[in-house]
Amino acid sequence: MARPTKATMNLSAFSHNYRLAKSLSPQSKAIAVVKADAYGHGVIEMAKSLANEADAFGVACIEEALELRESGIVQPILLLEGFFSEDELPLINQHDFWCAVHSDAQIEALARQPKSDQYNVWLKFDSGMHRLGFSENEYQQAYDKLNALPQVKNIVLMTHFACADELSSTMNQQQFSLCMKTFAHINAPVSMANSAATLHDDKYRLDYLRPGIMLYGASPFPDAHFNGDKLKPVMTLSSEVIAIRQVAAGESIGYGQRFVCDKSMTIGTVAIGYADGYPRHAKDGTPMMVDGHRTKLVGRVSMDMLMVDLTNIPNAKVGSSVELWGDHILAAEVAYYSDTIPYTLFTGITRRVKKEYISL
Repeated sequence: MARPTKATMNLSAFSHNYRLAKSLSPQSKAIAVVKADAYGHGVIEMAKSLANEADAFGVACIEEALELRESGIVQPILLLEGFFSEDELPLINQHDFWCAVHSDAQIEALARQPKSDQYNVWLKFDSGMHRLGFSENEYQQAYDKLNALPQVKNIVLMTHFACADELSSTMNQQQFSLCMKTFAHINAPVSMANSAATLHDDKYRLDYLRPGIMLYGASPFPDAHFNGDKLKPVMTLSSEVIAIRQVAAGESIGYGQRFVCDKSMTIGTVAIGYADGYPRHAKDGTPMMVDGHRTKLVGRVSMDMLMVDLTNIPNAKVGSSVELWGDHILAAEVAYYSDTIPYTLFTGITRRVKKEYISL
């Protein structure tokens, strides 16, 4: 009755991954990062599944935070990019959102608010990524300004690692050391750890963790990792075979004749394409599962369809199930064949892909 392409979210796996983060640092609070529609998984359903255990949630902007509040989420919600204009501040105060502050203009805007307003501020330190935040020479002064404002209730010190998923990078220690030096004379909670830092090293697990991609079951590390390998995939992207044909040796498959059969092959057409969020740049050989058998993409991905090698799956038929990524084909593997990262795969799923939610 409907196109068979769907994304199935395992809420039990989502909870497992959050609990893994918590277990690695029981003394810390863990902010479940659900920005960008929970990395494409569907923010309302995902947040509600953690409503009884998440310490807080993290989003990019006030629109995302308001959507959570309106759905019934009562936990603190951190605006990771802070506010973009001063007219957001009354809403931030009304809903008690936690708010990143990364510029003097934001501090000045806070100072203009009614003295009865009370804001929870996360003061961003630029420890080396050079994206947002105050520099080493500016940070203490920014803290002192905020701390003197009657409108500021609490301040958390925060930074973001540039290379946390690159375990051999010296940048991680450089950023950590600079933070410890800069924060040494400030008595306030600290948040450094993103997913990779949370999974890898206890010294980064301070007062607040900020797990993001790990919640969705994708390890941030390119290789096997003692904690990353404990994650459970949350999203399974699947569809079905809708046509099968025999293609002779020397014949080509799909647009641009990218793939040419070196022998007679059985080729299946699958109802999914780049307009659904499957990467157009996936190379020949990108893995997928058909009826539980591992096989590969052949030919260029089309807008609505792609082709798969069924030569060694003799029982495959129209209606056979196809896993594009999930429990058996990790999103990280598909990302590798597509010269991208799991983040872009998850957030690229489009609206015509039906989302289903299960607990297993």
